[in-house]
Amino acid sequence: MPTPSSELRDGFGGIDIYLFDQLLKGRFDSRRDVLDAGCGAGRNLPWFLKRGFSVYGIDDDPAAIVHVRRMAATLAPSLPPAHFITGNLSKLPWRDATMDAVISSAVLHFARDEKEFAEMLRELWRVLRPGGLLFARLASTIGLEVRLRWLKGRRARLPDGSERFVVDERFLLEWTDALGARLLEPIKTTNVQNQRCMTTWCLEK
Repeated sequence: MPTPSSELRDGFGGIDIYLFDQLLKGRFDSRRDVLDAGCGAGRNLPWFLKRGFSVYGIDDDPAAIVHVRRMAATLAPSLPPAHFITGNLSKLPWRDATMDAVISSAVLHFARDEKEFAEMLRELWRVLRPGGLLFARLASTIGLEVRLRWLKGRRARLPDGSERFVVDERFLLEWTDALGARLLEPIKTTNVQNQRCMTTWCLEK
């Protein structure tokens, strides 16, 4: 007999719990063209694929894209394999205003510096339609201010040993204004036992 956890995994895969929260809030009820920017092996995609969303994905790891194409072929065989491509978030191949939602889960904090962060963020924003949703989860200083080892610019070594481009509330609010965006909800941060902090940033275009 299936357990509750196995049933949830079958339905949702390894979906980011904070992205699941956006599903529960109805943020994807009318947003059907969805891009996972930095999709990796597709942990956030099974639910969308099974329910007829027009799903797109991009990642810089060719092996990950091979895996996502295989998964999509099983769960959503009508989707063209070309929806999932190897590429760089700083130069997306899609036209302006083609996506209803863009997911960027644990990706933007790999930016080398503020220039690359800006390039990636502006590209994610460019492909969104008016009224579109940008869901981002990324490493932040919030709650770890005295525990970070600063390296260069906004890059820091976290207590867990990883090196990340880190943001803070002021930085995110400044970018919200610069994009002409609307915060869909307050910025939220999860502190993982003072080893790392991950912030959820949800914007509407």
